[in-house]
Amino acid sequence: MEKVMRNFFLFLSKNKFLTRTAKKYGLRFGAARFVAGETIEKAVAVIKELNRKGLKVTIDYLGEFVDNKKEARRMVDNCINAIEVIGREKLDSQMSLKLTSMGMDISDDFVMANMREIMDAANKNKVFVTIDMEDYERCEKTLQIFKQLSREYDNIGTVIQAYLFRTFEDMKELDAYAPNLRLVKGAYKESSEVAFPDKSDVDENYKKMIQMHLLHGHYTAVATHDDAIIEFTKQFVKDNDIPNNQFEFQMLYGIRSERQLELAKEGYTMRVYVPYGTDWYGYFMRRLAERPANVSFILKGMFKK
Repeated sequence: MEKVMRNFFLFLSKNKFLTRTAKKYGLRFGAARFVAGETIEKAVAVIKELNRKGLKVTIDYLGEFVDNKKEARRMVDNCINAIEVIGREKLDSQMSLKLTSMGMDISDDFVMANMREIMDAANKNKVFVTIDMEDYERCEKTLQIFKQLSREYDNIGTVIQAYLFRTFEDMKELDAYAPNLRLVKGAYKESSEVAFPDKSDVDENYKKMIQMHLLHGHYTAVATHDDAIIEFTKQFVKDNDIPNNQFEFQMLYGIRSERQLELAKEGYTMRVYVPYGTDWYGYFMRRLAERPANVSFILKGMFKK
């Protein structure tokens, strides 16, 4: 049943009509649990509170699968504004973004020009930028863009997904760039031809990724809410004398908040992925797909309205 619900929410996440409807009606029906707000001002208030509690942040202006230059330009401007706010407010925050929101599906020249503009602003404000990984269809192009930008900027990282068969070959190719990588399990619906269908296989692949990247001496963000993976990482770094400043844990805003604070108090770097903006629908559906138990929370919120 859980797998059926996961597939259902992943299917809904790509529905353009529902995406437009969600933008119209705002953060209702429980989405505000996972999204910091629709404006940068609301996001800043959330970031300041998280920083006050000892948590670091990466902020994401929500948007994906943009298919026109006007919308992509709006996304770019909002990202640059967020970077400038981080610098001006001296927030302990990085920036995360999706290349489809920057025009990757429009043209190579267009997305590269947009990304260089964003990276120039990030350099100026000393803000690190992570390129989020999207669906399998866009994986190769995302990595090629990351490699090119890595040759030009040293404050950029990307994401590798444990559920893909290609993961280790990608990591081997990236090794020469000494990349800062966020390692995740993966949140998109993919064919069994390209991705592990069973959770146990994904978990084992994830552990191997963590080992490989840490042993190669590269900075590693372990992005998970899974206690088994967290404890595995803790033991592995202890056994291999890997310093705490070579890795961090990452979790999503609104999920396992108490656990985030516990890890920070234990002396680990804990970074919270904080999304904001009006284009929250796809992100929200993927959070429900990852943990269908969240649905009961949302239904209670709907009936209370």
